Amino acid sequence: MIRINLIAGDHDRARRRAFGAGFGVPATQQRTTLACGAILLVTALGVGLWYWSLAAHSRQIEADIVTSQKETARLRELIQQVQAYDARRAQLQLRVTLIEDLRKGREGPVHMLDEISRSVPNLLWLTEVKQEGDELTITGRCTSLTALSDFADNLKASGYFKPVEILESQAEAAQAGGGPTPNKFSIKATFVQPGT
Repeated sequence: MIRINLIAGDHDRARRRAFGAGFGVPATQQRTTLACGAILLVTALGVGLWYWSLAAHSRQIEADIVTSQKETARLRELIQQVQAYDARRAQLQLRVTLIEDLRKGREGPVHMLDEISRSVPNLLWLTEVKQEGDELTITGRCTSLTALSDFADNLKASGYFKPVEILESQAEAAQAGGGPTPNKFSIKATFVQPGT
């Protein structure tokens, strides 16, 4: 017959306490191993989380760089457009200034020709009007010296021509038809701009 001792003795209990629950390793060493394993696991998790955080941050920085490069290219195009608009604006401003200057300068010659045409009497016609600065030289023909004198007086009376002087007046050769002999004349005058 076989006998089994169901009551464990002190010896077995002490042995189990010393070596752990059948692993063959003392309990203090087992706890130290578990603690080191836990520290190693926590460290590995911390390093893994840190690596994941750095990788996510790196991806975000790369995405920001791509976005910044696209924005830089877009801004370069806008800068070029603004420079083109500024150049065009400068051209248009120059044209506007030129047109305004021409408008201001137009009043004098138009007014001068208007006053000359009002001063021309009957039996007198003009062949040429030369202007150098404010000095005018008017040449033409007339059938009588009275018409020439009236023309010079009309220019003086307008108030826009100061000193009016007849440079020459000479009779041309008689015409074959027997009509009046035209006189060739030349007058010099200084035009005074309106408003001065």
